[in-house]
Amino acid sequence: MHALTVLFPEIRSRRLLFARDQWVLLLAAINEFFLSLDTYLVHVLNGTILFREWIPIIFGAVAGVLLLIAGYLALRNRKTAAGIATFVFVASIVVGVIGAYFHFIRGILPTAPVGSRVTLNLLIWAPPILAPFAFAGVGVMGLSAVWRELPADSGRVKLFRRFIQLPYSKTQAYLFLVALGILVALVSSVLDHSRSSWQNMAIWIPVVTGVFAIVVTTGLGLIQKPTSFDIGVYVSAMVILIIVGVLGAYFHVDADLTANNLFVAERFLRGAPFLSPLLFSNMGFLGLIILLENE
Repeated sequence: MHALTVLFPEIRSRRLLFARDQWVLLLAAINEFFLSLDTYLVHVLNGTILFREWIPIIFGAVAGVLLLIAGYLALRNRKTAAGIATFVFVASIVVGVIGAYFHFIRGILPTAPVGSRVTLNLLIWAPPILAPFAFAGVGVMGLSAVWRELPADSGRVKLFRRFIQLPYSKTQAYLFLVALGILVALVSSVLDHSRSSWQNMAIWIPVVTGVFAIVVTTGLGLIQKPTSFDIGVYVSAMVILIIVGVLGAYFHVDADLTANNLFVAERFLRGAPFLSPLLFSNMGFLGLIILLENE
């Protein structure tokens, strides 16, 4: 189903350069590049990047290149391209889970008395525990795009030479994954903003927006035949996510500048993470992409 045609019937006769899954794969490649950059900027704070900290940095860059190569190969040999992409996305999941484990270990006190080893304050001030899961999220979303659904909206997914019947369509699966991604972005935002005062009303904007988008996205995923109103509310939620992400990045950059609006690299490295709010925009773009034509 080309869900956007329910809202905009006039675009039914138009065809984009790529199909939905191809756009998702392109966005996944871009995400790998940005995750590599973001990880480098965060880990460079300690002056000397540890060996294990180079893993996500190098992996993100290499994964992005491999996914672009796979996208090119898909024009001639989809089977080979699918194999490369599957390997990259599985590896991305592994990197994300291991990274989250390392962040969690640094955020607890394993030798402290029972009941004091894991506290909310430790998790707030520790390295962001959910951040590495971005690699895992890209991996799961990428695998969903690699596995073709035949026929469209049937939930019958081809995994190499076998078919797996899902309890819901691929579009619904995408919606649930987007909702999960927004939840991760929301929790990360809450933990990050908990380091400052919640008296600033602007901090509540991503919270309210995130909760609204999660409810709308999950609700649309549960509806078998959405109406134009349902899709209209969902599209509005995704557009709001994009705007909130861009505004958040602006506010973070503004907070990192000096009183004279001068750029100081140290403030950008240790201050408000200017790339983090763009995760909301990223999920908004992904949410719109999954409404495109299946094939």
